[in-house]
Amino acid sequence: MHSRAVLFRAYGLLTLTSLIWAGNSVAGKIAAGHIDPILLTTLRWSIAALVITALSIKHLKADWPVIKHHWPLLFGYGASGFALFNILLYSALTQTAAVNVMIEQAGIPLIIFLGNFLLLRIKATAAQLVGFVMTFAGVLITASHGDIHQLLHLKLNIGDVMMLGAILVYGGYTISLKWKPMIHWQSLLAIPCIGGAVTCVPFLIWRAFTHPFGAPDVTGWGVVVYASLFVALLASTTYIAGIELIGPNRAGLFINLLPIFGVFLAVLILREPLHGFHLVALALVCGGIVLSEWSRLRPAKT
Repeated sequence: MHSRAVLFRAYGLLTLTSLIWAGNSVAGKIAAGHIDPILLTTLRWSIAALVITALSIKHLKADWPVIKHHWPLLFGYGASGFALFNILLYSALTQTAAVNVMIEQAGIPLIIFLGNFLLLRIKATAAQLVGFVMTFAGVLITASHGDIHQLLHLKLNIGDVMMLGAILVYGGYTISLKWKPMIHWQSLLAIPCIGGAVTCVPFLIWRAFTHPFGAPDVTGWGVVVYASLFVALLASTTYIAGIELIGPNRAGLFINLLPIFGVFLAVLILREPLHGFHLVALALVCGGIVLSEWSRLRPAKT
């Protein structure tokens, strides 16, 4: 049983992760037309790899025997959860509506629940399942603008297929973190960042030959800086730390905060209106997370 201090630290880390990821979705939408999505992903992980490697030389040397033994797994983390997921995400945002992406990202916790049960026989508690339903309902209300009937008229396209692929990739990445080696967190971030950057190169070469693109403009470079320093480095660290503290099933529920934060960021940054159904959705998502974690927050009986 985790102490309440540990639990609240995990909640803070995972909430911060969702906030930064929400900013990433908004930034990805802003980036459309300013920078090619695969170029954005390549620059993001290349810059992140250079920064974290430069800061982690001491720990990389100390962890090298373990890294050498587990490098396929660590490289795989970068190839899947870092490179492929973001290539699909940024590409999807150029092809489909943000409302569709919001709904589809809410499928990540479900993939985590199912994957943990089918592969590892880890069962979700009744409170977690009810909490998942509540948080998913909040996501649907947000995505449908308070009118669930709108969901029946959503049009799916190639962007939605990309996003469905992305949630499968990220769900698998999250589950696989169970087998991460015991190394310093900077080493655990540096090697996957390198793996992510290397994985992007063949995609970028293919993109340059099939869909030639120009250099990013000022807006495009701004998105690159945000995606590199905040999303790639900070959010990846907080997500891994949060999972380490409370496990993937429980951590996955916090992903449903992403569309809620996305709405509020759109209000602040894009000047979109705030409606009453946004507040209802926020209450449902937060209520679902609290319900799922309530038994662990209550003081132990003596």
